[in-house]
Amino acid sequence: MFIEYLYNGANFFALPFWALMVLFPGWSVTQRVMASTLMFIPLALAYIYCFANSLDPDAMAAFANPTLSTLAGLFADERVMATGWIHYIVMDLFVGRWIYLQGQEKGIWTRHSLVLCLFAGPVGLLSHLITTQLQERVFGLAEVTGSEMLS
Repeated sequence: MFIEYLYNGANFFALPFWALMVLFPGWSVTQRVMASTLMFIPLALAYIYCFANSLDPDAMAAFANPTLSTLAGLFADERVMATGWIHYIVMDLFVGRWIYLQGQEKGIWTRHSLVLCLFAGPVGLLSHLITTQLQERVFGLAEVTGSEMLS
């Protein structure tokens, strides 16, 4: 099934970007790659394909008044689940990229937040927001340089 290939492909496609941000944040290649938004195009196209193939008139009616049990039933369909999962991959990577770019710009330590964002996006975002506040209040962002951030 083609949707399963897209599901697997999206998972593998996103991993090198996470690896670059976490393992090599100061590398010029990482900085150049993460400055671009091109990585989102293949993921968005995979999402659009999965979304279009998961449209079902009966399922669409369920979105008129969605309940938790109705949504759970919809996600039992592999097409809908693949669409939802690719949605998570895109949004987590988008937030991870924002965390990375903000860390590079302001000298915020981000590795821990990026790892958390990879596995649990909102937890990584919260971690970054807390880290930013702590770093500003305790150390002052101006005192942290890019080389200190990498250690």
